[in-house]
Amino acid sequence: MEWTLEVITVPVTDLDRAKEFYADRCGFKVDTDAQIAEGVRIIQLTPPGSRCSIALIQGMPPAPGQTDMAPGSLQGLQLCVVDIEAARAELVQRGVDVGPVQHLGAEGWTAGRGETWNAFMLFKDPDGNGWTVQEAPSPLSER
Repeated sequence: MEWTLEVITVPVTDLDRAKEFYADRCGFKVDTDAQIAEGVRIIQLTPPGSRCSIALIQGMPPAPGQTDMAPGSLQGLQLCVVDIEAARAELVQRGVDVGPVQHLGAEGWTAGRGETWNAFMLFKDPDGNGWTVQEAPSPLSER
């Protein structure tokens, strides 16, 4: 049996502001923007080339046994790219406040690229949800 991770809910305060950030600044594709009931709206967006989407939700009660996440509380979401410098340049050009390329070494986080799989950049959405972008040695289809 396959267990595919396909949608991650990202807690935000303003759906339209978050939609603009993810679609226009990050380049995510808007899959749907639907009001499914009075006061309940779901926006689903997918990063280019990804098989996993994010969902921005307003007005939906938490599922049984779960609690709401506060806007900005989701940290460590990770995207992978094959050219981190080009990806960074694209985000900067689109107006995203993204940190420099860095790697993790013996002294902690250090500026510049490391070895294979050890080049990262970080950014946050308007609510403070934290994203990491990691450079991969090849496209997912080739790994």
